[in-house]
Amino acid sequence: MRGLNRIVSRDDLPISLQGGEPSIHKDFIYILNNIKPELNIDILTNLQFDEDEFICSVNPNRIKRKSPYDSIRVSYHPETMHLEPLVKKVLKLQNNGFSIGIWGVMHPAQELEILKAKEYCISLGIDFRTKEFLGEYNGKMYGTYRHEGSCNKKFTKKVLCKTTELIIGSNGDIYRCHSDLYEGRKPVGNILDENFEIKDEFRECDVFGHCNPCDIKVKTNRFQQFGHTSVEIKQIK
Repeated sequence: MRGLNRIVSRDDLPISLQGGEPSIHKDFIYILNNIKPELNIDILTNLQFDEDEFICSVNPNRIKRKSPYDSIRVSYHPETMHLEPLVKKVLKLQNNGFSIGIWGVMHPAQELEILKAKEYCISLGIDFRTKEFLGEYNGKMYGTYRHEGSCNKKFTKKVLCKTTELIIGSNGDIYRCHSDLYEGRKPVGNILDENFEIKDEFRECDVFGHCNPCDIKVKTNRFQQFGHTSVEIKQIK
């Protein structure tokens, strides 16, 4: 909590609790209730937690802000989840004042199922949106990326890279990008270090070509305007 509450942000830049699955943290509800009120909160979750405990323990106004999308964004994975129980949970939370919607990834093997789920949820008054599938399937690379081949791991180049996000690992380490986080590369600092300061600057990177799709994909920004990427890259060598 001490680390998160050091952050100074804006109303339109929330702290996003995600993973993995943030609700499996033993202090999940405590964290939600003890982030300082100046910071807005978004949650990316599969909703596999006790919704009744959540409703009783968390003020819905604490996870709600003015934005073009819901503050609690539920991932629907048809290969591992049943839609109907998920819908019931979402409706219960929605009816108790929480800002919540469902998102489905348009995987080539699941597009029809996702679209049927979207139609069903919208008919019930649930905001259901789709996201582009990122990655390889049956030998084909899917996704819209700012730099061609940057996620294919077929080359390695040096670049200068700057992220628009503050990426914090579970132990408080701060990373240049999602690729560094997931690949276990050296962090640039730790949120608990009182001497650490966030710098809006380009940093040297020598593993361009092994990027994570989350950083390189072309997507909508926080205003739901398409064309944004999480990182800016220049001087590709």
